Amino acid sequence: MDKDNFKSLLKKANFNKRTFSEHLGLKYQSVNSWGNNGRSVPYWVESWLNLYIDNHKCKQIKEMLKNTGVCE
Repeated sequence: MDKDNFKSLLKKANFNKRTFSEHLGLKYQSVNSWGNNGRSVPYWVESWLNLYIDNHKCKQIKEMLKNTGVCE
């Protein structure tokens, strides 16, 4: 994953590099260096962020259904 895709996924997940690193218990300096000076973004980050985004969407749908009384 390239630097621009990483930034785009962070934005979709409502993270910045600092909040992402805190959420995962990673050092900010490590996350901040991804995509810079030849350092690639780790292979697992793209799938993790996509799953996080999808999970958030599912939670929103579940809450909407719960509020309508359809799903209790």
